[in-house]
Amino acid sequence: MNLKYVGPKPIISHRGIEFDNNKEDKFAYLNISIQLLKALTNQELLDKKYVYHADTKRLSNDELYSELKKFCNDLDTLMETKSHDVEEEIEHNIQRANENNVLNDEDREVLKNNLDIMHDYIIQRSINKSVYYCAVDKLAEIITKKQIGHIVVPMYQTFAHVLHSIQGSLKKNRIPIDTKLDIYQENGELLAKLEIKHND
Repeated sequence: MNLKYVGPKPIISHRGIEFDNNKEDKFAYLNISIQLLKALTNQELLDKKYVYHADTKRLSNDELYSELKKFCNDLDTLMETKSHDVEEEIEHNIQRANENNVLNDEDREVLKNNLDIMHDYIIQRSINKSVYYCAVDKLAEIITKKQIGHIVVPMYQTFAHVLHSIQGSLKKNRIPIDTKLDIYQENGELLAKLEIKHND
């Protein structure tokens, strides 16, 4: 079992396979999540503020996996459990296709074949999603523990997505933590700033 990019969310039917480009594979956000995890864990933060530099080196798939293992101790179990659960879900959908009385025999076969074709894709995408949220929850945990007040990143869609996910995770805390996401310009560069309002 490994980590790799597959692509946007598939929409599978008896008419074919389409992709929802608005639902990106969470793998696309893993590199930034792990770079943030490494930085927030290892660096001494000045004034409880962290600024991410856009020229940070991208990690290979193997590096992503080994770095994630440092933060998500049960990573392999998480990946195996997700794989098993989605496998069962796919089997259930194939069974439902078999029992679908609205579709004719040919359409049922097409639907089952499409589910079969996308089998590995669906499983990998689900693994990527669960691993991503493990990283995000760990980020929220570190932010809470270290009382980090600000995170500043370049204003790219991928960076903003990760900050938005962190907001969601902090809101799920036993004592929810309020946050504010601002976009501003500094020295000609567009930046996103996540402000964390810790409960004193």
